[in-house]
Amino acid sequence: MRRRRKVNIGIYIACVILGILSIMPFWIMIVNATRSTFQIQQNAISLIPSTFLADNLKVLAGKTFNPLTGFFNSVIISTSATALSVYFSTLTAYALVAYDWKMRQPFFTLILAVMMIPTQVISIGFYQFMYRVGMTNNLLALILPAIAAPMTVFFMRQYMLPSLSLDIVASARIDGAGEFRTFNSIVLPIMKPAMATQAIFTYVTSWNNLFLPMVLLTKKENYTMPIMVSLLKGDIYKTEYGAVYLALTLSVLPLFVVYFLLSKYIIAGVALGSVKE
Repeated sequence: MRRRRKVNIGIYIACVILGILSIMPFWIMIVNATRSTFQIQQNAISLIPSTFLADNLKVLAGKTFNPLTGFFNSVIISTSATALSVYFSTLTAYALVAYDWKMRQPFFTLILAVMMIPTQVISIGFYQFMYRVGMTNNLLALILPAIAAPMTVFFMRQYMLPSLSLDIVASARIDGAGEFRTFNSIVLPIMKPAMATQAIFTYVTSWNNLFLPMVLLTKKENYTMPIMVSLLKGDIYKTEYGAVYLALTLSVLPLFVVYFLLSKYIIAGVALGSVKE
């Protein structure tokens, strides 16, 4: 009994240490957002907040771009892209699992092949296409492509195979429910844990995306938060590290909110409406 208690205490101590190590980088970033550039250069690591938060905010607000505009642009792009990606990827996975059609396996193979292609390879052709249809300097150019998300489709299909009972779908059809009503009322609740997981990944990826926004967006009113942070780092005369850390802190806050809102669905992880064979 004593040995088991000692083992439990050791596990708790290890978990506390790992938790502190995980939180430490974020705390240092928040603390540096309250320090001056001189303090950061002289002593890069400090756990005690300073008094230069207002000064860093003035530096950030005094740039040629508006940080709040970039923040809201990033929120609009990431939220819309996440909603479209998760919903339509789940719908595509449902078509691959619930329906038996001739080209189902070749279509899934094509999705796997597209998943292997890096974004940088197709960026030139993607930019030319967006330029010809007049969607450069338009936030929709970063939102609508999220409908086609091969990695999300693959994950949803793999989760749906053991979790979704086709007997439930057949029962709904017998009761007269349409296909979209069956999908929205029965399939989506079962897929909540997988959707929450992919929503977090998609939101973080979309929020941190720098390459495509820099290619497609040239007007300052369309800049996203990562673009503005990169411009702060590339100041010609002097890099204001306090303002950079403040911008990074503002960039990370929405990611924390999204994770805390969706983590309960991941932890729950229970498939609803299962039936006994």
